[in-house]
Amino acid sequence: MISIEQYWLATEPIDMRAGMQTMLGKVVSVFGSAKAHHAYLFTNRRATRIKVLVSDEFGLWLMSRQLYEGAFHWQANASEARLEMTQSQFEALVLGLPWQRVSRGVMVAAA
Repeated sequence: MISIEQYWLATEPIDMRAGMQTMLGKVVSVFGSAKAHHAYLFTNRRATRIKVLVSDEFGLWLMSRQLYEGAFHWQANASEARLEMTQSQFEALVLGLPWQRVSRGVMVAAA
């Protein structure tokens, strides 16, 4: 459906009431720009909900997921505001699994 080349995780929580334009503004402030075929992930303070913003050449996609039990394994207390993820790590995260143990781990994104 959507080709995603890169996954980015924002380490600071956001207000889940944010709509598409607010999320786009947050992507620009945290990541510098919204690049086509990149996915940008955000969570709430309790890490029970996530939102993913994806840009393609034609527009934006905004997806959300909520866990009814437990919480997503988020990268807390990170020294960077953003982290780069692999597709395998992303897939583990949205399932509620400890994604930090997948693959080679999290790589800190270059500024």
